[in-house]
Amino acid sequence: MSRVRGKGTSPETAVCSMVHRLGYRFRKNISSLPGKPDIVQKKHRKIIFVHGCFWHSHKDCMRSSRPNTNTEFWNKKLDANMVRDENHLQILQHQGWRVLTVWQCELLEPDTLLDKLKNFLES
Repeated sequence: MSRVRGKGTSPETAVCSMVHRLGYRFRKNISSLPGKPDIVQKKHRKIIFVHGCFWHSHKDCMRSSRPNTNTEFWNKKLDANMVRDENHLQILQHQGWRVLTVWQCELLEPDTLLDKLKNFLES
């Protein structure tokens, strides 16, 4: 697990590229905000998280199935990730940020994701 990157992942890079193509400027991985959001627009108070389906337990997604070995470890770890994500989301919303979560599997349909990003950033 030491090789699992927290920033600069290919899904994050793809979403950043889409947001940039839409003409928006942003900051990446601001560590002073809870959860170190992947994309931040301070001026408009908008945040985009790019979550891997496995690591953040995306509901009803094939990529989020849990391993059959060492189940106690994985259940504890992945459940803690879900609780941490929810806590960060609540803190950010309480601070007045609008938050969008983009899941790794959404990158399989780039046109739909582009529309989702455009709607979020224009609203």
